[in-house]
Amino acid sequence: MKKYNETDIQVLEGLEAIRLMPGMYVGGTDKQALHHLIWEIVANSLDEHLAGYGCQIQVTLDRKGGITVKDEGRGIPLGLHPKTGLSTLETILTIPHAGGKFGSGGYSISGGLHGVGSTCVNALSAKFIATVYRDGKKVTHVYERGKKIQEKEISYDGKSGTTITFYPDPMIFETTEFSPELIRTRLRQFAFLNPALTITFTHEEDTKETDTKKEVFHFPNGLKDYIAYLHKGKEKLHNAWFIQAQKDGVELEAVLQYADHYATNFLSFANLIPTKEGGTHETGVKAGLTKTMNEFAKEKGWLKESLTGDEWMEGLTCIMSVKLAKPKFEGQTKNKLSNTEVRAIVQAIVSDHLLSYLQKDQAQVKKIAEKAILARRAKEAAKKARELTRNGGKKQNYAHLVSGKFAACSGRDAKKNELFIVEGDSAGGSAKQGRDRIFQSILSLKGKPLNVEKSRIDKILANEEIRSIITAVGGGIGQDFDVKKVKHQKVIIMTDADVDGAHIRTILLTFFFRYMKPLIEAGYLYIAQPPLYKIESSRKVQYAYSEREKNQLVKGLKNVTIQRYKGLGEMNPTQLWETTMNPDNRLLYQVTMEDVLTCDEWLSLLMGDKIEPRKEFITKGL
Repeated sequence: MKKYNETDIQVLEGLEAIRLMPGMYVGGTDKQALHHLIWEIVANSLDEHLAGYGCQIQVTLDRKGGITVKDEGRGIPLGLHPKTGLSTLETILTIPHAGGKFGSGGYSISGGLHGVGSTCVNALSAKFIATVYRDGKKVTHVYERGKKIQEKEISYDGKSGTTITFYPDPMIFETTEFSPELIRTRLRQFAFLNPALTITFTHEEDTKETDTKKEVFHFPNGLKDYIAYLHKGKEKLHNAWFIQAQKDGVELEAVLQYADHYATNFLSFANLIPTKEGGTHETGVKAGLTKTMNEFAKEKGWLKESLTGDEWMEGLTCIMSVKLAKPKFEGQTKNKLSNTEVRAIVQAIVSDHLLSYLQKDQAQVKKIAEKAILARRAKEAAKKARELTRNGGKKQNYAHLVSGKFAACSGRDAKKNELFIVEGDSAGGSAKQGRDRIFQSILSLKGKPLNVEKSRIDKILANEEIRSIITAVGGGIGQDFDVKKVKHQKVIIMTDADVDGAHIRTILLTFFFRYMKPLIEAGYLYIAQPPLYKIESSRKVQYAYSEREKNQLVKGLKNVTIQRYKGLGEMNPTQLWETTMNPDNRLLYQVTMEDVLTCDEWLSLLMGDKIEPRKEFITKGL
């Protein structure tokens, strides 16, 4: 037996535990965890705004890769803390679970109840600078990996506030490169949720002053502006329904609007924190909507029996925000609200306020009811096809759905297995011959798959190409999808490097986003990058993946032969293996969802019915 005694028990003090186990505090060390550092600091400034102090927040991504968050709040207290003997500023920045959000009266509404936000960011930063303006002073603390190295104090008679600058520690995080688009999107979201707040985002892109971009986010109509932004380019079925009320210590603000499409989009927030996994507040809204719609439709004679919540919510976008004194979240990253009392309170508010809108918009509500009835019929029609996809692992169904188009690998380890979804028979044939049969499966598609953005579930499940994908991936579809049951933990979209290939790739991405979102969240979806050129000189063969790379490779070469690949089918099995399928050589792009809202907006524009918004989006991108 291995020796185990008192000396093996470690006691981690101060910030050591955070640096040793960052996953417990910010959810990991990946890109999402990196950006969580920003949200923790911004949350403190938002809490000051909610408390009635400051209506300006400035966020800067500087040229060196650091983040600065400046507010006009009260400023972190500077005096000595009675319990620690340190300044209150140093106490907050270096001692976990020290903060003003534990019910002592500093904040009535807050998202930061754990008291580890600023402490975590300090612990996980290579450099951290805190500057506080209050009490006639400007006090600056400088930290390196959580340890104070400098303190400075001067007189000051300007506005109060706090400025935090930090540079993430490359020893902790897999990457320290922030995404301007992700920051921009989240800050815009915060501005939508706070109509009295103005948020400025400055991005210093390069070393030149002219390469600085500055954007100001201010939306005086709040959630009404938000849903108009989300539904840009969509055919709305009615004017947005806006609910704002307070009951038993819970304040609800919600906006609901149906559009002429099939996806349901729920965005929920608790004390301004995005609750990606929903929670009791979201459940309450859904229950209130379902109950009220059923009762109203039955009273009008449009329904004989009640419809389910998912049937009523087809085509619905709902943005909801609750504020409460003591929110309970699951985990430090606060993705789900768990206060049990909130569900009944929110349901009652929705039921009370929604009825007046239904009475006012009866003609539109009747259309929504007809849409919901069609959703039920579609669900019933899709039931048999869904059963096939659920049992896709059984040999008889497996062969029926993907016969002739699917070549399965022999390996049984899902962690090692790869599924290539390939465009066309020619490319599929080369991929089947060139692959490693032990861990690489090939599914070849005939033509363009169905655009699921414009289709109901029954039509989607009746489409042979889509059913083939569902079965080959495993795990089911939609609400039934279970990422633990997938047969390949790398699902790779491999299409031609041309316009048609890009279109097919977008159609497939739309399908995975709408009906297999956990696959993307788990990091299992990839895009293969085939070469554009084969360059041959003196019997030496090289491949270029871009025009720029081709030009660099041909410099100084003589007797050069350049072949431009128009499609994957032009490569023989050996070339396809060497360039696009061999794990040692290939280029794969992992598909991630840095922000669900951005993904939804882009796919709605690109794959929806409206031409002008799509044209504007593409032109702007070019």
